[in-house]
Amino acid sequence: MKTVESILWRGLVFPGHESCSLFSQGSEWYVQGTAVFSHEQRPCRLDYHIVCDAAWRTLSAKVEGWLNNRSVELQIKTDSAGYWWLNDVEQPQVEGSTDIDLNFSPSTNLLPIRRLGLAVGEAAEVRAAWLRFPSLRLEPLQQQYRRLDENTYRYESAGGQFVAELKVNSSGFVIDYPNLWQAEASSE
Repeated sequence: MKTVESILWRGLVFPGHESCSLFSQGSEWYVQGTAVFSHEQRPCRLDYHIVCDAAWRTLSAKVEGWLNNRSVELQIKTDSAGYWWLNDVEQPQVEGSTDIDLNFSPSTNLLPIRRLGLAVGEAAEVRAAWLRFPSLRLEPLQQQYRRLDENTYRYESAGGQFVAELKVNSSGFVIDYPNLWQAEASSE
């Protein structure tokens, strides 16, 4: 196992912190972290573990922890045909998605950024299986990434209803997600 980078974010919308680590083992990539934050002035802790193949396509994700007094245990998996399951229940609404997107975390922007490998000026559309917070349901989310310069991407989702300019480091982790997350420390 080779750790590529670890990062610590401060949450602005969900006050708290998140620490995440990126590492590889064999041909697979792993993104794992813990988000500890407040939602509606109630404590939340969510641990996640995401597995991607060598091309940065999501294979599985696990999210565990709690939202206030509610226990969370989610197993998400997908296959090469684009089918997705949440706790062994098929999720046809996200069929054809390539990436998992955790609504409570900036970590998953890394997946399409790494997978797409966009040159400056290029853009690409992606479809994500969005784990919406706090419902923790999977929903389809159309996204677009446009690389503006070496370290900046214009991110759009929901047909342009949400737009942000994401600053990233050389690993592809978001270091500045305006009004949502700010990196405080990195091993890069």
